Amino acid sequence: MARCLVAGCGYVGTALAVMLRDAGHRVFGLKRRPAGLPEGVTPLAADLADANSLAAALARIEAPLDVVVYAAAADHGDDAAYRRAYVDGLRNLVAALHARDATPAGVFFTSSTAVYAQDDGSWVDESSPTEPGDFRGGRMLEAEAVLAASGFPAVSLRLGGIYGPGRTRLVESVRSGRATLRTGPPHFGNRIHRDDAAGALAHLASLAISGRALASLYLGWIASQLGMPEPAARDGEPAVGARDANRAASNKRCSNARLRATGYRFRFPTFREGYTEAIAATTSR
Repeated sequence: MARCLVAGCGYVGTALAVMLRDAGHRVFGLKRRPAGLPEGVTPLAADLADANSLAAALARIEAPLDVVVYAAAADHGDDAAYRRAYVDGLRNLVAALHARDATPAGVFFTSSTAVYAQDDGSWVDESSPTEPGDFRGGRMLEAEAVLAASGFPAVSLRLGGIYGPGRTRLVESVRSGRATLRTGPPHFGNRIHRDDAAGALAHLASLAISGRALASLYLGWIASQLGMPEPAARDGEPAVGARDANRAASNKRCSNARLRATGYRFRFPTFREGYTEAIAATTSR
């Protein structure tokens, strides 16, 4: 049994905490208001941007931590909120772990597709240039650099377009007739189901616990195409499908080959599987 800290038990973090708990690990879930965390997840109350409250919360963990996951999210969409949530909070956590002389097998950070500015439909992978077009991607890169310089075994997982339970905007837009079908050249976007975002983190954490060396960066997403039939996936590349035209600003295809090479198998490999659940949920209301 490993001891795992999920710092930021929100949409993805809570699902991850449950997966780690169900795998038999001791899980600590940290958030500002931890009341209501799932049974079996030990709640820790702290503001990641407040170094003192974070240190006090971690003091409640008596034994060494084996895995740490930073899955916090900004509470507003401005630059100050992004800096506070992703850069300052992660820097505080790294400092608090060093103060404890922690030696985790892995420290994981949920980063974002926003670090890429490619918009020509080209393939993107872990070696592609990162030239973010706004502060969101810039802050994510800054946070990744904080983690990379921490001295811990560090892994950033870049996620984008997270959908799943409770996030049914696409389904509702189609049902209401607001969605439109894009015509013309193919346009690509990237989505990942919440359970695959959490599942990929749980999978990588289990590899770290087992002593397996990991790369410092993985892409966790599937690519999807607007207004075109679904072509067959090429070897080492994700399958594609339709997506919401109202979120078509991005245009790139992101390969998850490195993540799949570790042995991870997506629960929802395309939008067709993932949105079946969302459609059923909205129909039963």
